[in-house]
Amino acid sequence: MTQSLPHEPPRPVAPRLRLGTRGSPLALWQAHAVQGALLKAHGWHEGAVAIEVIRTTGDAITDRALAQAGGKGLFTKELEEALLDRRIDLAVHSAKDMATKLPEGLILGGYLPRADVRDALVLPAGQAPHEGHPLASLKRGARVGTASLRREAQLRRLRPDIEVALLRGNVQTRLSKVDSGEFDATLLALAGLTRLGLQDRASALLGTADFLPAVGQGAVAIETRDGDDEVAALLAPVACGRTGLAVSVERAYLAELDGSCRTPIGGLAEVDGVELRFRGMVLKPDGSAYYEIVRHGPASEAIELGRRWGREMKRMLPAGLFGG
Repeated sequence: MTQSLPHEPPRPVAPRLRLGTRGSPLALWQAHAVQGALLKAHGWHEGAVAIEVIRTTGDAITDRALAQAGGKGLFTKELEEALLDRRIDLAVHSAKDMATKLPEGLILGGYLPRADVRDALVLPAGQAPHEGHPLASLKRGARVGTASLRREAQLRRLRPDIEVALLRGNVQTRLSKVDSGEFDATLLALAGLTRLGLQDRASALLGTADFLPAVGQGAVAIETRDGDDEVAALLAPVACGRTGLAVSVERAYLAELDGSCRTPIGGLAEVDGVELRFRGMVLKPDGSAYYEIVRHGPASEAIELGRRWGREMKRMLPAGLFGG
């Protein structure tokens, strides 16, 4: 009689890529979207792309606006440190959270296809919006919560009677504070609501003619180490070239303005074949004045055009617009 050997469990296979992300529900959706795209593109098994959740400084700050705490880099700093330390191979971000100047040694390696760029007005659950302009749904003196100076300035430009107050936290937190009556409304990116299955909470959509989105809004950015050819080759099949062109124009424009979350700036580029269209706006923080450009040019010159249009806008702005 032969004795059977005990069955050995299969040894875990090391992941091909380690993907870093913040831990919010929206950040995790984005990370899983990138993971899924990579698995599908390369025919890999589920464990081939590991997701590493990294808490960032921005996640820990909920009592004040990011402009008062250090800016957009608060949502990326720890992820970028993990990239540079080779603890992860790529980091996934909301493109609109990315500073225009990245740490030395890091680049934006690609973007997933861009979602709807519009902002949405969110009213308490069950409250129907008024007909006509979306902001007509807000009563005089309504209290609207937002953490975005761009949204605040555009609100004040269109409805100077409205009270705008700081509202931080993830999407679910912001919705709960509106539903509880602490705020009469808030503004959120439609892309984020849709990705979380909450698109029904968009009471009304704010068209880009009135509400120009943030640079990069609706795009998922993938950050990598500069010169990491292996990761670049693996990302190539999932990166959307059209989105990359559009966001590169917007980021080049923003960089010329030295834009940060301290500055109310909107920008949107759209690629149509070999041509691109661009619209940029800078507002006074109180919404009392704004400056706008509309341009078009060949998509092949995307980054240089973005820089040129940023310099044009800068020349239009009065000295001291942002308090020096």
